[in-house]
Amino acid sequence: MKLGFIGFGEVGFEMATGFKGEGLEGILAYDVMQGHPQFGALLQERVAKSGVTLVAAPEDVLSQVDVVIVAVPGDKALETAKGLKKDLKAGLLYVDVSASSPDVKKKIDAEVKDLGVDFVDGAMLGSLPLYKHKVPTLISGQGKDRLAEVMAPYHMKLEKISDVPGEATAIKLIRSIFMKGLPALFVEVLEAASQMKVDHLVLQSLAGTMNACPFEETFNRLVTGSAVHAARRAHEMLNVMEMLNGLHIKPTMAQATHERLNWLASKNIKEKFNGKTPATWQEVVTAWQE
Repeated sequence: MKLGFIGFGEVGFEMATGFKGEGLEGILAYDVMQGHPQFGALLQERVAKSGVTLVAAPEDVLSQVDVVIVAVPGDKALETAKGLKKDLKAGLLYVDVSASSPDVKKKIDAEVKDLGVDFVDGAMLGSLPLYKHKVPTLISGQGKDRLAEVMAPYHMKLEKISDVPGEATAIKLIRSIFMKGLPALFVEVLEAASQMKVDHLVLQSLAGTMNACPFEETFNRLVTGSAVHAARRAHEMLNVMEMLNGLHIKPTMAQATHERLNWLASKNIKEKFNGKTPATWQEVVTAWQE
């Protein structure tokens, strides 16, 4: 199996380094940043460490590989696919691991499938520096079975979702609401806590709450409790926003929380459960869908 990368930033570098450790040789890569006055040096450093061969043009990758992993920014994924189209060959596995939208993944599939190319929508769900090529990855699209087969000797952690391109990415993006939203929430908390010089007390209190139970129990408790007390908690967030504005801190996350809790309160879940807290988050979801 001959592997190539289009785009050799952190994703390509970490994956290639992992593949090298598995004994996969002869990896090819192309990146538009080669020769860039600021980022070219970093690219060359990554090439040297990973042992890949950097080539001058995308066709130099596509003409020689069985599997190409396209690891470009999400807003460049469709444009990249259109640019590569003239050099794609029948039988190639085209794996897009960008964080583009499910709709973009479907459009990329439409661009390449008439050429006899098998498309794979890849959605990576963990830290590349930590897991490298073994990062847990969801895959969907017509090429998912072939990819799982050819990558089996290299111990990639692939989970097949469906034949529909975009479905793997949809799961990743839903997860990103939490994984990207949580750091944003942390930043707003720290901005206020550090300004008031109570960061150590706030973090100590939060740690006590979050470490008290396993994630699943905490998740369930927070969702079910908020379902019943959404109106009261939404009002509390007004006080939070007033305090932050007084500190000249933009209450971005606090305002979003207020809006979401108001939405939850509008579902009248407290009335549906006669003021009692539902036992499970699934009951909450069913109630707001009614």
